[in-house]
Amino acid sequence: MSNLRVIDSHTAGEPTRAVVSGGPDLGGGPMAERLRRFEKHHDDFRRSVVLEPRGSDALVGALLCEPTDGRCATGVIFFNNVGYLNMCGHGAIGVAVTLAYLERVELGELRLETPIGVVSIVLRSPNEASIENVPSYRFRSGVAVAVEGLGIVRGDVAWGGNWFFLADSTSIPGLAPIALGAEPQLTEATRRIKAALVREGVTGRDGAEIDHVELFEPAVSAGADSRNFVLCPGAAYDRSPCGTGTSAKVACLAAEGALQPGEDWVQESLIGSRFVARYRLNAEGEVIPSITGQAFVCGDTTLIRHPQDPFRDGIG
Repeated sequence: MSNLRVIDSHTAGEPTRAVVSGGPDLGGGPMAERLRRFEKHHDDFRRSVVLEPRGSDALVGALLCEPTDGRCATGVIFFNNVGYLNMCGHGAIGVAVTLAYLERVELGELRLETPIGVVSIVLRSPNEASIENVPSYRFRSGVAVAVEGLGIVRGDVAWGGNWFFLADSTSIPGLAPIALGAEPQLTEATRRIKAALVREGVTGRDGAEIDHVELFEPAVSAGADSRNFVLCPGAAYDRSPCGTGTSAKVACLAAEGALQPGEDWVQESLIGSRFVARYRLNAEGEVIPSITGQAFVCGDTTLIRHPQDPFRDGIG
């Protein structure tokens, strides 16, 4: 029988489950190599942690690892119901708040080592953090795809730590506004858009799969700039405004000249939760987004993987 300790949190409504002990031994070396070992040799562990009966489709896992970079508070590999994530903005905020809960870090600056590089975080309070994401950019603009039941949908392809296709939902005839109650229709529409991207061979750089679809429209609440709906890999929608999705949006706004360095962009989600985003330009002129949001620990749990449990490795 194997037991593991997990800390559950939510960031702006989106859940993160950090595995703090009992995870698989992935050895040393770069985080990208350890991710590949995780995927090749321990995918049963991923399924056990995030799939039913212990998890749900919306849950993002975060395996905490010993970092190779001594400046980092921890290494982390993010995963979900269908596989592995390059980065996760809401998850990084959740991990920072989890580390504070565990008294492993103090308020102020800290770093996380991810498979795509080091992410800097400022822990502003025990429940609020700002992450400085990886360089983000718009790869293609005004890409048109023929979508079943929706007609021609135009959007941008952008990188914010994951690959996104971003489209204005108000330009899609018959689509419901982004609000609770409309998530089944919005999920089906974004699944069809994703299928169209695959069918028409629309990809990110070097043929990378576009595994997130983001719809956006004018904000509902005062003080916000936009409302979004993000379809994540595995067909679950993001309850938060999506950290990497907001980074991709900021990169598109920067490319259009619609948002200047240092200006705030307040992104709200389908459930009304918010991230505050801004960006700076590094020495190479790249867009470096920062995302500020709140997270709360909501569980400190021991998961049990009984050897005789027929669903030890999850359902699905």
